[in-house]
Amino acid sequence: MVLHPGNEEEEFLATFTAHYFGEISDKDLGNYLESLSGQGLGNNVTFDATGKVVAIDGVTVEFGTFRQTGTTARIFHDGSESIKVGDLLNIIFFVGATGETREILPVTALFDPIAPSTQPSFTVTRAVSQAVEGDVASFYLEDATKTASYSQTDNVITITHDGSKTLEVEDTVDLRIATGSATTENLQVTEVISSTVFKVESDTSVSTTGTLNFIKQNKQNILSGNVDGIISTNVLSSKQSNSLIDVLSEGEIAGFHTPFDLGLKQGTDKYNIAALKDIFLNGTQILKNKADIDNLIEGDFNFKREDISFEPRFGTSNQTALTTINEIETETAVGIEVKKTTPVSRSISNQIDKLRITIVFPGLQKFNTETGKSDGTQVNLEILITENNGTEHRVIKGNSGSVFGKTNTQYFRDYMINNLSNLNYPITATVTRVTNDSTDTNLQNKFSWSSFTEITAEQRAYVDIAHVGLRFNAESFRSIPTRTYRIRGIKVKIPHNATVRSDGSLSFSGSFNGTLKTDKEFTNDPAWVLYDVLTNTRYGASIPETAIDKFAFYSASEYNSEQVDDGSGTGSTEARFSINVNINNQMEAFTLIQNICSVMRVQAFYEAGSITISQDRPSDPVYTFNISNVTEGGFSYSNQSQKAKFTKINVGFFDMTTQAIDYETVDDTTAQSRYGIKTQTIKSFATTSRGQASRMAKWLLFNQNNSSEIVNFSITAEAGVLVRPGQIISVADEVKQGVRRGGRIKTGISTTQIEVDDTASTDLVTSNTAKLSVILSDGTLETKEISGISGATVTVSSAFSSVPQANSVWVIENTTLEPTTWRVVNVQEQENLTFSITAASHNSGKYAFIEDGTALPVKNFSVITKKLSAPTNLTATEEIIVINNKAVSRLTIQFASVKGAIGYYLQHNFNNGNFVNQQIKSTEFSIDNISNGKFVIRVFSVNILNKLSDAPNELTFNAIGKTELPEDPTNLTVEPVSDQFIRLRFTPAKAKDVIHGGAVQVRHTPSTGALATFANSTDIIPQLAGNISETLVPALTGTYSIKFVDDGGRRSQNAAKIIVTQPDPQPHQVILTQREDTTDPKFQGEKTRTIFNSDLDGLVLDGSIFFDNISSVDILSSFDFLTGDIFPLGFYDFQNIVDLGAIFNLTLKRRFVTSANIVNDLFDSRLNLIDNMQDFDGAAAENCNAKLLVSTSQGNPAISTAATYSQSQNLITLNASSHGASVGDNFRVDFTSGTADDGFLKVTSVTNSNVCVLEAKRKFAKYTSIGRALRLFTDGDHGGLSEGNYSAGQGAKGDTVKIVFLTGELVGRDTNFKVQLQLPLGTVQLQIVDSVINQLNPEDSQLPSGTGLLEFIKIKDSSDNNVTTSGSCNISKPFSSFNTFANGEYTARGFKFKVEMTSNDPDETINVSELGFEASVKRRTETVNTAIASNCGTSGSAKTVTFQDPFFTGTGSLGGSTSAFLPSIGITLEGAASGDFFNITSVTGTQFVIETRSSSGLKDLSFKYTAIGFGKGG
Repeated sequence: MVLHPGNEEEEFLATFTAHYFGEISDKDLGNYLESLSGQGLGNNVTFDATGKVVAIDGVTVEFGTFRQTGTTARIFHDGSESIKVGDLLNIIFFVGATGETREILPVTALFDPIAPSTQPSFTVTRAVSQAVEGDVASFYLEDATKTASYSQTDNVITITHDGSKTLEVEDTVDLRIATGSATTENLQVTEVISSTVFKVESDTSVSTTGTLNFIKQNKQNILSGNVDGIISTNVLSSKQSNSLIDVLSEGEIAGFHTPFDLGLKQGTDKYNIAALKDIFLNGTQILKNKADIDNLIEGDFNFKREDISFEPRFGTSNQTALTTINEIETETAVGIEVKKTTPVSRSISNQIDKLRITIVFPGLQKFNTETGKSDGTQVNLEILITENNGTEHRVIKGNSGSVFGKTNTQYFRDYMINNLSNLNYPITATVTRVTNDSTDTNLQNKFSWSSFTEITAEQRAYVDIAHVGLRFNAESFRSIPTRTYRIRGIKVKIPHNATVRSDGSLSFSGSFNGTLKTDKEFTNDPAWVLYDVLTNTRYGASIPETAIDKFAFYSASEYNSEQVDDGSGTGSTEARFSINVNINNQMEAFTLIQNICSVMRVQAFYEAGSITISQDRPSDPVYTFNISNVTEGGFSYSNQSQKAKFTKINVGFFDMTTQAIDYETVDDTTAQSRYGIKTQTIKSFATTSRGQASRMAKWLLFNQNNSSEIVNFSITAEAGVLVRPGQIISVADEVKQGVRRGGRIKTGISTTQIEVDDTASTDLVTSNTAKLSVILSDGTLETKEISGISGATVTVSSAFSSVPQANSVWVIENTTLEPTTWRVVNVQEQENLTFSITAASHNSGKYAFIEDGTALPVKNFSVITKKLSAPTNLTATEEIIVINNKAVSRLTIQFASVKGAIGYYLQHNFNNGNFVNQQIKSTEFSIDNISNGKFVIRVFSVNILNKLSDAPNELTFNAIGKTELPEDPTNLTVEPVSDQFIRLRFTPAKAKDVIHGGAVQVRHTPSTGALATFANSTDIIPQLAGNISETLVPALTGTYSIKFVDDGGRRSQNAAKIIVTQPDPQPHQVILTQREDTTDPKFQGEKTRTIFNSDLDGLVLDGSIFFDNISSVDILSSFDFLTGDIFPLGFYDFQNIVDLGAIFNLTLKRRFVTSANIVNDLFDSRLNLIDNMQDFDGAAAENCNAKLLVSTSQGNPAISTAATYSQSQNLITLNASSHGASVGDNFRVDFTSGTADDGFLKVTSVTNSNVCVLEAKRKFAKYTSIGRALRLFTDGDHGGLSEGNYSAGQGAKGDTVKIVFLTGELVGRDTNFKVQLQLPLGTVQLQIVDSVINQLNPEDSQLPSGTGLLEFIKIKDSSDNNVTTSGSCNISKPFSSFNTFANGEYTARGFKFKVEMTSNDPDETINVSELGFEASVKRRTETVNTAIASNCGTSGSAKTVTFQDPFFTGTGSLGGSTSAFLPSIGITLEGAASGDFFNITSVTGTQFVIETRSSSGLKDLSFKYTAIGFGKGG
């Protein structure tokens, strides 16, 4: 090689000059270029012995150099190729460089050599203008168009030309038809007859003659490389290409859809061009559908034509390897920035042929601060390959490692390193940055090692695998695009007599002999696709073809390929079933087989040593069953609930046009109107036809509505070995049909006569086209029309194939009664040689109904379908039963059964309400938890078609529910227990609603005469459980009475009574007799919802209308007893509190006389004449009651102890030294400062001995619940509550009150409420606080409707601030909670009494006419028998003796003084002499003072004493 000294530019030009003058060879020039850029003249350049280029990449070329000015390029060559002006040349400019470009250009001028050079030259005109001083080019001469004549017969075209073009077999010619009807196409020469005549074979068949032009295609097509490079000065452009192989299918395919339909020949250019319409990149076709493949223009492509190359292989066993992709590449990401001080290395272990290193520049530019523009810049790098033995190869260096240009976007550059196969592995590739790292923000020149790709040369044919090689310019795609190929799929075996239609379905001629064609063909018939999957040994189940029932597959194929309306509305048709699917995932063989079977509605199963299929297509029953040839269990039927069925179905299918899943929707409008829309969405397997998807949707809807009934029965082996899944069978079930029309043949008389087994119970008919079906000896079912019946002999009009055998099966049918038909779903062998059959309901008319809308034929499966009469003997009875320990009232409905009815439809309503409907099977039905009222009961018969009888049997029944009163108690006896208690015994209740949830109510009245009624008595003890038969009660004189009470509060009609007279008591000292009814005025104590009624002369419950709420007093008939509902709860506190002064035992005996009244049934209020009065006593009022209560205090009951308090909301914290209270006790409190309300307040908690918490006094109101609010009716004093604003969008601003419900539905649901609105007459409406609404009623966030009583207290103001106050107060000692006041002995200091009055009926009130008590202390004797020394003489003073227990001596209010009841003292002196005596100088309740004397004065004596007084102090 000749080297020219100087700088690089001078060296470059000198080298090209030397080549021009022949001083250096082509090979020398290539070596020089390789030293500069690392690429030379290309990757696969062939030189001859002199160093001349003879081929590049296997293509024979002429090589030279060129210069260019403007658009004119002048090419210098050695003259071995004869060039003429006008010749078309295929030229590659910049051979081997990064900017290598191929162009086809005509020669514009020729030039002779310029001495001393021997190289001629020529010029061409390029499209791009640029200046080139010198570079290399290669070229070859494109073939010229030749004119010829032709004639075509069938597919063969004979072409005659002038002989100037030499052709060989397999040469490719482009034919351009000028005249005649031949097709313009690209074909291979099949025969050369002479130098002027040759033949080709066309893809189309026609007979014609004419003229044409043809061009011999040059076999040496030079493919453009995918190389990075600088296209023009200072502009960088990344050019990368991606090559990949896509596997289309295992096995041979028919090819691509478009050229297949056009009939083009595989392997031709025209085929491959047409196939581009079937390749989609990211969903976009490469070649548009409208493109004319014979006259392509650039606008026909959706991508640049030169950016994509494509080469197919169709999966044949002898196919060759792809020519465009013959290397295997494995790319590994690196992604590390390369800095000058930190080279990046990677080790490669696998032996490879080439290595591509990809460098990425985020940007490459330098900002010129003077001009404000960006300029290009240069970066140098080196790549070093180091072998395992240490040998180094610096493959990229100097100029070849220089990157110069400008880009503000990401730029990739690939470096290809060749000839690596013989190195010592592993090898290490190292990328080093030569240029200094940039520290200037205006200079962007950093780069990273993006990845390296290991390349191994390999050619594989991939025989029996259909695949394509696809190469595309990476510039067009940011990532590997998704690829979709539209193909005619895998070739399979088809019947010998089958022809593939254009749509892929099959047509048949002649009969099938059981053989298949040797050569496989494409078809989308799912039968033969399934056959291929089962038998193929490469990708299928490898089942021998001899083990496949080909005839079953053929029958299915015939049905599959039948043409049906495609549903487009145009009248066009398509195959009934076709399969178009890409199975690209491994799956279980069973799953795949089932999926393919689902396309054509078949079941696959194993039978008699082979696999067969059974298709759901029109067919006749193959076997018949009746009660005589099934086991004892008979037939059982089941069905899916209609509510579980869908009424709308979406079937997904792959739309070939949009390349996406689309859906076909079918609605069952009838079902939707009844059951609503219930949608089912499924994806149909392998379906690309909207019509097929629509038929599938209709099929699914039809089957679920008409074929969801299932029959199950068991049979013996005689039929079990014959029946197979998918077959149609008939069932003559006499239970379902209503008559017997089948049985066993008694005798087979001839081929036209049989004798049946029964005539008496069999419906033997000859009318309405009667037919006889029998099972013959070979197991086949034959049906013949009946010509006559005589006795048990049935004669048919035409002969059976053979004489029916005795004990075989027979069935008669006609148009009025037919057997039901079923498709066998499963046959399961069981023990004892029996088989279970499961079959689904079958309608033979469904096929036409689904495909063309033909109406379903009318079938008559039962005579029971006629409407039946309504049941008779309809009765109703009621009783009380016990369920879960609770008494329940049950109504039992019974009626007589109706023959032929499969059930009954029962309706019942209560008190003219809505009817409740019930479908029942039994003739007895029960309704639990009934109430008293009128029931209307209707019952219909239901026949086998679920049709009701025309009219029901109807019954009206007046139920009493649990309103019947319990029985009267009997055998009430009394048994003394002590002077305080007696035992009552009685016969236990028998009523279930008393025993379970009821009670025994025990009352007492002091009266013993006519007034001693149950109503005039009060409860002496709390109600007892209803199953009790004895109880202890306080021993009182008067009348005891008991009644049973059921769980609804209803009492016995009459009470059991017993009169008790107490014996005279031990001596007592009566210290107080207090009567509230004898004061003037009467009942002066505190009344709460109670009043004194002068008409009744007693204390009664008040009415619900307050006096202040009366608009006019003129409307009142009485001021003493107001109208309105009686309050359900009221109290009366006795006027005075009893204080014994200290703790004593006190005997209390109550005086408590009451009566019950109905307020509108008083004698004085009656208006009718006395002669017309049937009842002078009025109606009995037993729903009211009164209790006498007592509370005691161990301390001073007077308000005498000073304390302090603080109140927050409804709780008062009390500070009182040694308060002595327990939870549940009560204080009498007088608040002397602050705003708390005085009262008798309950202790809720005890903090310590000095602090406890009380509940503040609440106000009373009646309430009515209104949705989420309450309306309160107070007595006019609501405590100054402030209402809130509840306008739209505004929150609650009113005061907050705490509610305690006393009566009504809301008892136990205490919570907080907001004041909403003040209404007249003290009414306050409250709103529930949202935060606690769920505590009230979680079901519907509403309050139960109703009325009742409550107490309330304000706890927050309208700003949600707690109500607070504090101050001083005076308190009593704590009182206990109130307990029932029963005669007996109590130990306490203070006593407080009150009456609680209740009514469970707004028209009833309790009247307390006598109220009081007698308080007495028992006489007590205290005796001391141990001598007491007086020591009077020694001490000179009297002796004070303290009683062991204090005696009660009276108080200012009890007896008038503290000495009213002093004890008497008896003294016994011991050792007294004559004249000795004693003096009692002082006596109190706790002691006495004694002097023992002699006549001379005080004397020491001993004594004993006996003290007799009253009461015993504690």
